[in-house]
Amino acid sequence: MLTVDDVLEQVGEFGWFQKQTFLILCLLSAAFAPIYVGIVFLAFTPDHRCRSPGVAELSRRCGWSLAEELNYTVPGPGPESQCLRYEVDWNQSTLGCLDPLASLATNGSPLPLGPCEQGWVYDTPGSSIVTEFNLVCDDSWKVDLFQSCVNLGFFLGSLGVGYIADRFGRKVCLLATTLTCASLGVLTAVAPDYTSLLIFRLLQGLVSKGSWTAGYTLITEFVGLGYRRTVAILYQMAFTVGLVLLSGLAYILPHWRWLQLAVSLPIFLLLFRFWFVPESPRWLLSQKRNTEAIKIMDHIAQKNGKLPPADLKMLSLEEDVTEKLSPSFIDLFRTPNLRKYTFILMYLWFTSSVVYQGLIMHVGATGGNLYLDFLYSALVEFPAGFIILVTIDRFGRRYPLATSNLAAGLACFLMIFIPHDLPWLNIMVACVGRMGITIVFQMVCLVNAELFPTFIRGLGAGCRGNDAASSGDQGGHFARDHRGCREPAEESKTQRKQDLPSGSNIRTQHTGSRERCFAGDRAAEVKTEFSPFQKP
Repeated sequence: MLTVDDVLEQVGEFGWFQKQTFLILCLLSAAFAPIYVGIVFLAFTPDHRCRSPGVAELSRRCGWSLAEELNYTVPGPGPESQCLRYEVDWNQSTLGCLDPLASLATNGSPLPLGPCEQGWVYDTPGSSIVTEFNLVCDDSWKVDLFQSCVNLGFFLGSLGVGYIADRFGRKVCLLATTLTCASLGVLTAVAPDYTSLLIFRLLQGLVSKGSWTAGYTLITEFVGLGYRRTVAILYQMAFTVGLVLLSGLAYILPHWRWLQLAVSLPIFLLLFRFWFVPESPRWLLSQKRNTEAIKIMDHIAQKNGKLPPADLKMLSLEEDVTEKLSPSFIDLFRTPNLRKYTFILMYLWFTSSVVYQGLIMHVGATGGNLYLDFLYSALVEFPAGFIILVTIDRFGRRYPLATSNLAAGLACFLMIFIPHDLPWLNIMVACVGRMGITIVFQMVCLVNAELFPTFIRGLGAGCRGNDAASSGDQGGHFARDHRGCREPAEESKTQRKQDLPSGSNIRTQHTGSRERCFAGDRAAEVKTEFSPFQKP
């Protein structure tokens, strides 16, 4: 019985067609990076202070430097320097230029403090949703809500997008989610208020990760088994390329609306290329659309400059499927081995998501340069991919997975004890943790494509990669502020005042096509693929 892998061995497992399709889909992977971690730049919180009418005029009249103005007119150091102000009429003419508040204090008692009723002044040349919508002090929780909306979208859209990919095809899912994601990205850039911003962000989350997953599933089903691991890892490394490009774009475009447009508009161009990417022949065979699958395999042979096998019309899936297969969430738990794989991978997705996004949100919390810190932490993901490619055939999945988890956990534990006055050490340890958890993330994605039958592969990726990961994303994001991201600002302000002159086989107890599909699909893959929980 001729299978897709048998045909690819003759016409090219990674020929010109696969290389062209791979490069196109890698652009999609890179475009997902700003959606996943763009909050680092879209919602950065600069140093800020209460806007006090009359202070600017008094500063000009007295010829104060910025440091002197802050020293004389802003309470602090501490949180009160950013969220409280002196209840003083700065327009009164009796105020002098040398310690103007001294004459107002009676008997050495402190001056009364009040909330920032006139807004805030931000020390930044650019803008973010924080500066535009004043998401600071009592409203700082709205920054967390902004990211939580996209994560909630990941959660709500997970099963729906995975079901679409398995029920209606990878290409349909890819085109629909990419178009929707690009449109919502543009709408986010022109959102007139905070409420509409949340709505667009939520809707974008519903489709964005599903688009990335559809591309991942599609490319791994186009190549032969000999290249599946390499393609899966390189597709994820394209996401790292997106992180590197994001840091450069954010530096060039410091205003969040222009940055959002810059990362959203190019996605429309990808749609023209996606239109020429055919449907997965493996999925077509699982849906009993053999004629279409044969035409696509013949097209692949022509693109690769090879002759198709003479018995191409005998093409079929590895298993004997007598009826059209429809995906169901229950299929992920239908057999003992599938239940085991699903629960284990859900746990791995959850933990890796918490650590990965938590480390990303840690960038900028060390008091260093936000753009450079983000760039350096992104660059360490490249060695992670090469480490997997070198070690996965020699040591299997289990040992690299366990070692990487241990390294990431140890790095996060050590960061607790690193003093704030050693930001370089904090960044170095965080990068070690980032590399370790990246290896875990990429290996879990790879294992996902290896363990599940074709007709529920997208559903499985959606369930674990979105449900568990979105929960992890929530925890990772809320860990951002609790690491002390405002402390560097307070320390720098204190220092500024001191300078003044005065971040298997699957067992089944059922019969029928669905059960044979589970057993056959897994048995066919197990010939050349290894279980993630045993040494090959």
